[in-house]
Amino acid sequence: MTKLYGSLEAGGTKFICAVGNEDFEVIEKVQFPTNTPAETIEETVAFFKKFEQDLTGIAIGSFGPIDIDLDSPTYGYITSTPKPNWSNVDLLGQIAQEFNIPFYFTTDVNSSAFGEAMVREGVDSLVYYTIGTGIGAGAIQRGEFVGGTGHTEAGHTYVALHPYDIEHGFTGVCPFHKGCLEGLASGPSLEARTGIRGELIEADSEVWDVQAYYIAQAAIQATLLYRPQVIVFGGGVMAQEHMVKRVHETFETLMNGYVPVPDLADYIVTPAVAENGSATLGNFALAKQISQ
Repeated sequence: MTKLYGSLEAGGTKFICAVGNEDFEVIEKVQFPTNTPAETIEETVAFFKKFEQDLTGIAIGSFGPIDIDLDSPTYGYITSTPKPNWSNVDLLGQIAQEFNIPFYFTTDVNSSAFGEAMVREGVDSLVYYTIGTGIGAGAIQRGEFVGGTGHTEAGHTYVALHPYDIEHGFTGVCPFHKGCLEGLASGPSLEARTGIRGELIEADSEVWDVQAYYIAQAAIQATLLYRPQVIVFGGGVMAQEHMVKRVHETFETLMNGYVPVPDLADYIVTPAVAENGSATLGNFALAKQISQ
């Protein structure tokens, strides 16, 4: 019997479904917009049904917040998300009821963190941030996800405001918090400040230094809380080639030599898995783990 593993990266903008073999090579992959729960879950089930005979497990990495407490009556649910129509949706339950195989359920950033740790030799302590439409982070220590009654929500920690934002009275775009990392450094914050989509903003715009200030604070939080071997920043905002250098410079200034860290070129980095495939790779491994 051919053993296949399923991956669902359930994002607020798009769902990415993939099936891989025992070497974690992608056999088939598809993505589609995150529409209503009924439409999107139906498309997801239809994709995996094509491989049902050989699938041994599926891992889901979802946007959140989600309930990952196995003892909770809402385990597997997307909970208090600002994504319209998706609050209190039983994502895992609606998919899993269509299959007779085990499922692993975690956050999309945990999946990405797991994938990134897999390809970095000797690394079992890592923090992965996605800086995109939203901001989330997954942390791994000694090969295990960090979290207790739930997953971490590092995207909603409060950060010190940049002087530019103080001057302009900008407190972010998060509907829950004023002054949190996601509200101040996610992709939509760029357009809220400038009226221009992030990918169209000139590389020499001062707004990138504002972004770097907040992202560097995220790296400092990760450093002081978890002392990881590597911090990975993925997502659309970090696709700007100049951003990593800006974050390095600001991190160095703000940390001010307080604790030792590796060379920043090796410590604060962008994803090592090509084509935003970190979550897919991590999910394949988690699906294999749950199916053994």
